[in-house]
Amino acid sequence: MQVKTQIDELQDYLVDASNLSGGNAQKLLIPETKEEISEILKDANEKGIQVTISGARTGTVGGAIPFGGYIISLEKFKKFKVDKEKKTATIGAGVLLTDVQKRTDSENLFYPPDPTEWSCQMGGTVSTNASGARSFKYGATRDYVERLEIVLPDGDFLNLRRGEIFSENNFIELETEQGNKISVKLPTYRQPDVRKNTSGYFSGDKIDAIDLFIGSEGTLGIITEIDLKLLSKPKGFLSGIVFFQKEKDLLNLVKEAREKSFESRNNNQNSEIDATVIEYFDDQSLNFIREKFPETPENMAGAIFFEQETTEENEDDLFEKWNSLLEDNNAEVDQSWFAINEQDLEKMREFRHALPVSVNERIVKYKQRKVGTDMAVPDDKFASFLRFYKNKLNESGLDYVIFGHIGDNHLHANMIPKNDAEMTKARHLYGRFIAQAIMLGGTVSAEHGIGKLKSKYLYVMMGERYLNEMAELKKAFDRNGILGRGNMFDAKFLN
Repeated sequence: MQVKTQIDELQDYLVDASNLSGGNAQKLLIPETKEEISEILKDANEKGIQVTISGARTGTVGGAIPFGGYIISLEKFKKFKVDKEKKTATIGAGVLLTDVQKRTDSENLFYPPDPTEWSCQMGGTVSTNASGARSFKYGATRDYVERLEIVLPDGDFLNLRRGEIFSENNFIELETEQGNKISVKLPTYRQPDVRKNTSGYFSGDKIDAIDLFIGSEGTLGIITEIDLKLLSKPKGFLSGIVFFQKEKDLLNLVKEAREKSFESRNNNQNSEIDATVIEYFDDQSLNFIREKFPETPENMAGAIFFEQETTEENEDDLFEKWNSLLEDNNAEVDQSWFAINEQDLEKMREFRHALPVSVNERIVKYKQRKVGTDMAVPDDKFASFLRFYKNKLNESGLDYVIFGHIGDNHLHANMIPKNDAEMTKARHLYGRFIAQAIMLGGTVSAEHGIGKLKSKYLYVMMGERYLNEMAELKKAFDRNGILGRGNMFDAKFLN
């Protein structure tokens, strides 16, 4: 095990993609076995020293940034074993998502969760229940986790396999490897009626014990090893970037494509429309993208990127059905782009990634930071929420783009302030958007988690009663509150 204490050795571990400043720690520990992690946690527990788990530090909410205590990096946990026959993989928490994608693809298998940043570590994706564009069809990380190996804050171990332990009467009873019994009282809040949610601990009437740790953001235990369920690799894809002159037509297309997709899944019809991905780009996004792709049509209200899996047998039929759906909703089919080979598909991927690149270049130019939302709302509230976004942003005079996972009613509004005064305005607007999402029954975080940056918004969403219930759940595993301190809720709730 490596132990580092010099400031220059710690520096890279004191920051993550959130740009939250002020990170500091006593020491960095890089263990290679779960037993070494156990010894570190026993020591920290006895001394009351807080511990922060460090993965690839790609998170945007400050969860990996320590404010004192020890850092445990999981970068040495690189186990990777694929069982092609059973369609499963056993992986260490430090394996990168990009390596999982490449390895499973080479085995003619498929791991669906696809958060934008593929350089993240798999332990982090489980701890945040990462999702991404394909969640419209395939769901989030939770749907593919079959087993977790966990080191608890007192140094004991849990090995949880899906389908073995469930809650009863709002309690879950667990037994550790050392024979200790843990009784966990679940929070009584209900999950919001949205397709994607990473706000707080998982809850429900009868939940699987493994789901307590998925999305727990490093506050209940340290995940060291994961068993994943895999799927067969799709035979092919039909993809398109489709432009619209009227937003009303675009929204109608999304509504119909979503309804047809759900109907196709319910009836198990593989020759009908069943989108894997439905993504949105507003008119401001297209203006940014045009800097990289000058062939992007002008004077469009927005665009939709869709994708569907195909086989040789149904490819032509599906193309005709999508074409008909697009024409019925007044899409600018002649100016739109469709992928019929790998080269076309690569161009579409470049198109999608051109937006964040252009936004980041503009932010660097202004020497500011973007302010981006991550809320999702119920189906029947989406159109009004999108109008609220646009009305308030247009009134503000800020540069902005709105894009993202429209199939899941989950869009990112990125505000791009030019100076400190506009940054203040953007932060106030962010608060307005949070309040509106909560009022509509939505979530304050659909896929990025809560971390340290959004804890005050979780307080607004949940209220003191439910945060106290979350704190009681945490104390069942972490009585001294050493692990992931400050993530999700303030440490004062643990007193």
